[in-house]
Amino acid sequence: MRMMKNKVSASSVSVCAIVMVMMVTLVLMNVSHVVDAANCSPWELKPCMWAITTSSPPSTTCCQNLKDQRPCFCGYLRDPRMKDYVDPTRATEVAASCGVPIPVCY
Repeated sequence: MRMMKNKVSASSVSVCAIVMVMMVTLVLMNVSHVVDAANCSPWELKPCMWAITTSSPPSTTCCQNLKDQRPCFCGYLRDPRMKDYVDPTRATEVAASCGVPIPVCY
């Protein structure tokens, strides 16, 4: 009987350890999103303005900055001040030519 009790305890400890690892992973994922949000800066997209406002292809710097700023896109799309500077259709075309998908924002 004592041996069976130890097996249950060991299995309970394993389940608790797995749950703890999952919780730590979720916390770290949320922290990384907060860090990403803290790095959002529309100024980082300045190298893309020529491509967005004309029919010129985007530069390598533009594409890299678009990739880096992708977590910020929904915030930019919700910002009414951005609409004065960016044509959404052309911005989508530039992102597509850089291979950067536009996220679905809710």
